[in-house]
Amino acid sequence: MHSNRLGSDVPRLQFGSTSRLAVGRFALATAVVSLAASWLVAGEHPDQVAPRGVAAPAGLRQTDTLAARDASRTPEERREILLCQALGPAAPYNVCGVDCAEGNCARRGWEAARAIAWQAYAQGEYAGHARLAHVPEYRLRVDDRIDLIYRLTREETAKPYRLNVGDEIRVESFTDADLNRDNLILQPDGTITLRLLGQIHATGRTVTQLRDALDELYKKYYKVPAITVTPLKVNTKLEDLRATVDRRAGIGGQSQFVRITPEGTIALPAIGSVPAQGLSLPELQQEVNDRYRQDIEGIEVIPVLMERAPRYVYVLGEVNNPGRFELVGPTTALQAISMAGSWRVGANLRQIVVFRRGDDWRLLATMIDLEGALFGRQPCPPGEIWIDDSDVIVVPKGKILQADDFINLVFTRGIYGVFPLTAAVNFAKTSTL
Repeated sequence: MHSNRLGSDVPRLQFGSTSRLAVGRFALATAVVSLAASWLVAGEHPDQVAPRGVAAPAGLRQTDTLAARDASRTPEERREILLCQALGPAAPYNVCGVDCAEGNCARRGWEAARAIAWQAYAQGEYAGHARLAHVPEYRLRVDDRIDLIYRLTREETAKPYRLNVGDEIRVESFTDADLNRDNLILQPDGTITLRLLGQIHATGRTVTQLRDALDELYKKYYKVPAITVTPLKVNTKLEDLRATVDRRAGIGGQSQFVRITPEGTIALPAIGSVPAQGLSLPELQQEVNDRYRQDIEGIEVIPVLMERAPRYVYVLGEVNNPGRFELVGPTTALQAISMAGSWRVGANLRQIVVFRRGDDWRLLATMIDLEGALFGRQPCPPGEIWIDDSDVIVVPKGKILQADDFINLVFTRGIYGVFPLTAAVNFAKTSTL
């Protein structure tokens, strides 16, 4: 009799098995959700609870507690509370938080929270803080763009002026006016041409030295030549340099735009290549002026940093937008991950790898843990490090994603791709067991 009842109910059991399967799946999903909710609420560690003063979900019990606490306050205290609320959330009052500079990096939770100065500038927080300088002294590097401003010093030189090619002088004799020569230009070979004497070398001599030399030479023809040398146009090297860097007809001023080459140098008129990489701006100014002073007097060069070489960070792995991102200011590991569009589900946030190149281009690497910070459990994560230029941040896959890739490569695209297999299960027959 029992077997007949089972046989007559086979179609109904086949339909009912599907329903029971759906109900079973729904019950399993409900159990998983309930378990997760109980873990988040009841299984919360004490150091993960938001401290007093930090925003947290307010339930009925919390509302009753706040109401009772407010009822126990004096009218003056209530008035202060109302005043604080009137100023709004940007009011300059202390906020409960954690100051990581006080040695709280070893603590994983929020138990170190206390009242700290969080918003001293109120609504001006975004612009109020000057903060410390990024670096104590900026050092020039390859691809930095510099504007060199040339300025005439018009200061008295310590050494007497020596004639140069292109200078213009006048030679006179009080004994014989026929010896007078006006507008004598020093030729490229450094000579001038005079009556009775012919070619006379003049460059590299002071005006006094040239006068004494000419007076001595003319004594062959005159007992007292009485020669006088008058400079008419001097410092032609300086004028040539000014003509080279003259921008008054364009952007204005006397300047020269240069960019530090990959070999770490800059090229300047009249002095050629000058090393610049690794120097500070004052050091570069001293180097350039010393080189100019050896050949040209009366000029001062002031270097001005116009554009820094671009800095980049590379983020790849389990992030939403991997790629190269420019560093326009101080950047941390969390900020770099946020620039890459945050992390993907399944990423291994405990073993993020950061590769770096040293000053001598040697490879450095470190591993950081940002899981506690990204999930709000750790206010002072040691892994929140500063990012350097050309750092490579790799967010690796978690074990579940690695297993998923293995199954996909070996089975889905591997064995099943070569030997496709199909399987079917008859729940109507299994329901009779």
